[in-house]
Amino acid sequence: MSAEARLEELKLTLPPAPKPVATYLTAVLVGDLLYVSGHGPLRADGTLYTGRLGDDLGIAEGQAAARQTGLAILSTLKSRLGSLDRVVRLIKVLGMVNCTANFLDQPKVINGFSDLMVEVFGEAGRGARSAVGMGSLPGGIAVEIEAIFQVKE
Repeated sequence: MSAEARLEELKLTLPPAPKPVATYLTAVLVGDLLYVSGHGPLRADGTLYTGRLGDDLGIAEGQAAARQTGLAILSTLKSRLGSLDRVVRLIKVLGMVNCTANFLDQPKVINGFSDLMVEVFGEAGRGARSAVGMGSLPGGIAVEIEAIFQVKE
């Protein structure tokens, strides 16, 4: 099943494609690789999930924020490529979690993103990944994720 059909089947609503908030592009295509800049958990209404894991957010809330970040990235992919069906596979993910120094479950939080990619792209949505903790993230967002995708014409 195509990624676009899977998106419909899952009844997923993509937020508007995020616009850069500084001097950068949200995605850059080099050959058959699309480098996606760090995205935050942008909701369809334009608000962001904020908070800090280990302080005012638990793992389930962090996973929801990571999933929402995945939806924002899918929106950028669709906007940049015209169709999610152009994605060949997810290559690499860097997941950053806004958390306290003693919070140790960053990989569990970023699974919210990774699980979504597998739901939409199947095994092609499973890529290499790093999940790290950060002392803070822009605007107090709960997670920020960047990714590299292989794409076709």
